[in-house]
Amino acid sequence: MNPNTSAQTDDELLAQAKKRVDAKLGFLTHLLVFCCVNAGFYLLGALSGREWHFGHAPFPIWGWGLGLFIHGLVTWASLQGMDLRSRLMAQELEQLRRRPQL
Repeated sequence: MNPNTSAQTDDELLAQAKKRVDAKLGFLTHLLVFCCVNAGFYLLGALSGREWHFGHAPFPIWGWGLGLFIHGLVTWASLQGMDLRSRLMAQELEQLRRRPQL
C-alpha cells in the first residue's frame, strides 16, 4: 500500500474533527439557549402569579422547538454522512487499486 494515498493527513483529520465539533457545539448552544429562554418564560409567568402552561407562549415554544428538532436531525445526519462519505471513498479507492492497469 502506498502511504501517501491510504491515509488522511493530520491536517485533513484536524479539519474534519473541527467541522464535526463545530456542528455538535452549534446544536448544543442552540439547545442551551432554548432551555434558558423557556425557563425565563416560566419564571416570568411564576413571578407574575399566573400558572404556567404551554398555552402562554405556544408559538415561540412549539416553533422554536420544531426548529431545534430539525437542527438536531440535520446535525446528526451530517455527522453520519461524513462517516458514510469516508466509507464510500475507501471502498472506491480499494476497487480502483484492485483494477488491472492497462
